[in-house]
Amino acid sequence: MEAKEVKAAAHGRWGGILSALAPQLQPALDRVGHHVSCPVHGGKDGYRVFNDVDDSGGGVCNTCGVHPDGFATLMWASGMDFKEALKSVAEYLRVGIIARPFGGRTISRQTSKGDDDEKSRQALNRVWNESIALSHPDAEPARLYLARRGISIRQPETLRLHPSLAYFEDRKEIGTFPAMLAMVQGHGGNAITIHRTYLTADGYKAPVESPRKLMRYPSQRKLAGGVIRLVEAGAVLAVAEGLETALAVMEGTKMPVWCAVNAYLLEHFYPPPGVSQILVFADKDRPSAQHPRGHGQESARRLVQRLWERGIKASAIVPAGEIPAGQRSLDWLDILNRDGKAGFPSLQSVEHAMRRVA
Repeated sequence: MEAKEVKAAAHGRWGGILSALAPQLQPALDRVGHHVSCPVHGGKDGYRVFNDVDDSGGGVCNTCGVHPDGFATLMWASGMDFKEALKSVAEYLRVGIIARPFGGRTISRQTSKGDDDEKSRQALNRVWNESIALSHPDAEPARLYLARRGISIRQPETLRLHPSLAYFEDRKEIGTFPAMLAMVQGHGGNAITIHRTYLTADGYKAPVESPRKLMRYPSQRKLAGGVIRLVEAGAVLAVAEGLETALAVMEGTKMPVWCAVNAYLLEHFYPPPGVSQILVFADKDRPSAQHPRGHGQESARRLVQRLWERGIKASAIVPAGEIPAGQRSLDWLDILNRDGKAGFPSLQSVEHAMRRVA
């Protein structure tokens, strides 16, 4: 993706771009050339966008200074760096080189299995490249869905929306729906497959048998160890099962969180280099014949044990309280909606508990 290409495509369209990607600038965009309250530090009338804002994207604040072009304005107003701003504008305008994160044709003499793998790669790349950022105006179904689930943090850039994705049951197409997408990556960061959450246009789960699905992936890829890397990892990394649960933990703790998708993948999770401590925010599941201590709790316990054996500090944290009647589990999204951020432990309290046990 060349910066020159994106800049050329943005010329004459900066008003709409800034309105979509930095909506806090809308009062100034509604009154081009007139002073309004600064979107960053407030005040009464210290900021205005330039008269040629559609062409330049620029503006000036009496306190913050001049932002001569759209990228500078977007970086100042949203806190993005240039790379993030460039990517966001390119995605909004749908310009740039089409990525192939899931690889391309690698087998010169195709076997039946090779043909199937190539079809899987093509489907994965097609779906991913047809998707849009959640900041795009047309991604409203995903934003509404997350808001309805009780999640209010800014959505990670790793989540995307396919505006109209086919849904199949028993190889028969049932219909097309908006679908929130997340890339599942292996331990080395390689793309494995796509996690889909099928939605309605007004932000509810789609009325289908399985609204959450993983796409078929090439046979050379191994799902064990796969994870949705929502944000960059830090020295301390939290991991949770479900996508919305992981977002809830991120909101409740302000920690970097990765999503393991399900209990099986959680148990087989292994952190990347540079991570020295893992906090496992486990689901509290009802006991069953196969999992007498609850599937989520058992998987979290096994993961913690394996990490300690490899020299990585780890602890499992289970939601406090009883599983509500009629529900199979209690997870951290339930805690966020029930108790707010107060229902989440701090890193300091977790470390204190670990020292006390030790």
